[in-house]
Amino acid sequence: MTSSEPRPPAPAAPSAPASFQEMWRDLAPLGRDPGSGGYRRYAWTAADADCRAWFRAQAEDRGLAYEVDRNGNQWAWLGDPLAGDAVVTGSHLDSVPDGGAFDGPLGVVSSFAALDELRRRGARLTRPLAISNFGDEEGARFGLACVGSRLTAGRLTAAQAHELRDGDGVPLPKAMEAAGYDPATLGPDLERLAGIGAFVELHVEQGRALDLSGDPVGIASAIWPHGRWRFDFHGEANHAGTTRLADRRDPMLTYAETVLAARREAEFAGALATFGKISVEPNGVNAIPSLVRGWLDSRAADQSALDTVVAAIEAAAREAADRAGIDVQVVRESFTPVVEFEHALRDELARILGRHPATATGGTDPAGEAGAGGAGAGGAGAGRRGIPVLGTGAGHDAGILSGSIPTAMLFVRNPTGVSHSPAESATEDDCAAGVLALADVLEGLACA
Repeated sequence: MTSSEPRPPAPAAPSAPASFQEMWRDLAPLGRDPGSGGYRRYAWTAADADCRAWFRAQAEDRGLAYEVDRNGNQWAWLGDPLAGDAVVTGSHLDSVPDGGAFDGPLGVVSSFAALDELRRRGARLTRPLAISNFGDEEGARFGLACVGSRLTAGRLTAAQAHELRDGDGVPLPKAMEAAGYDPATLGPDLERLAGIGAFVELHVEQGRALDLSGDPVGIASAIWPHGRWRFDFHGEANHAGTTRLADRRDPMLTYAETVLAARREAEFAGALATFGKISVEPNGVNAIPSLVRGWLDSRAADQSALDTVVAAIEAAAREAADRAGIDVQVVRESFTPVVEFEHALRDELARILGRHPATATGGTDPAGEAGAGGAGAGGAGAGRRGIPVLGTGAGHDAGILSGSIPTAMLFVRNPTGVSHSPAESATEDDCAAGVLALADVLEGLACA
């Protein structure tokens, strides 16, 4: 069930495990770009290796049984992993390009800190407990999010994983081999999942619902359906200084019209649509492009709304392309349907935390309007009536795993509401509240 891993130098055993602040301080410089101040922790790179070494050191400092599974995900166990019905917590350590410090790492650091809190309380485990770091959650290098958890759950086959390539054309197996891992072991890990009774992921909120409600911690209700689509606009390369405007077949103009259409259609449908990545050929300042390739990320509160907005964007692209003599192809590269976190586990989290969810499925949606449960689910009154229950448009490993095992999520307030950016933040007090909430949940689920 495990894969080999390069072993870092054995760390000197401290007199006590590192505190939350010490862990945060030690992790902070790893993979940080000095120019942007953001993080570039891409899968199977040197920065990723540094983060993995940090995780292993934290596990060994606490006397936890450390292992790497067949898909490169890291695990730290307290109790017998083979006993079954384990409670697992954790998140990921990789980042988007120039991402913030909290997305992913907050969940991993908080997991170790919550375990330390349980030990301080003298809590007695009745179920095995594990902390995980799932690999390549953001998909920044190979273009597919949650690769580690998708492989584990059988949502991505080994053959499909072997076809993934980064922007330089490096296949995923080559990248793994260069980092010292064996890609021949990739594949479903159903035996491991069968031994997990619950997975709880703590994550910084990627929005401002908790900031608006005045609550430091909330519970996730559901993840919006979302996907990524590639739009290829083929025109005709030509000289920028000699070609009359009337004679041009410029795919950049059609791409630009499509970007504007995406914003318009998303607003109309109450959804989200973003063209955040572009590739241009031949990519010369004085050349009209022959090809503009743009990637659409779209999300909505339900499948019908998502289908409607993506279809409208594609129709707008084809209409603009027809007018300009441009050829366009649209390819769906990834898709995740709506994820409803298990209601029984979600409600158990609320009970453990001493409050009750404001609604069954409500929340504040990422587009800024009240979700299905109305404003009370994530609005100003939620904290008085119960812990806020929030919907989210962001994907997570917990969402991928939810099809195989019971999963739940806790959110920690983000006062800026900004994520995937160096401006992402959480206060020290809110981080501490998140650690205590996670410790309470782990104690309620895994201890006598």
